[in-house]
Amino acid sequence: MDEIKYPVLTEKTIRLLEKNQYTFDVSQKSTKTEIKQWIERFFNVKIIAMNSHIPPRKKKRIGPIIGHSIRYKRMIVTLQSGYSIPLFSNK
Repeated sequence: MDEIKYPVLTEKTIRLLEKNQYTFDVSQKSTKTEIKQWIERFFNVKIIAMNSHIPPRKKKRIGPIIGHSIRYKRMIVTLQSGYSIPLFSNK
């Protein structure tokens, strides 16, 4: 699925893993219900809550040209206790 870009791993999101909350960057056009259905089917988990926000743009400069980074939406997914999402494979 192209709508979920990748999981976000920062200091804050690693702290949220203790509360069974996972963070993903997704396409800006996708909705909460689409992402919820896809995550529940793909990872076989139950989702309690979902929060989303669009982070502010960051400027990027390449020589004399100033542009902006690609826009995305960040989703914080709270799972039911007893469920988890494997972010890394054991290989």
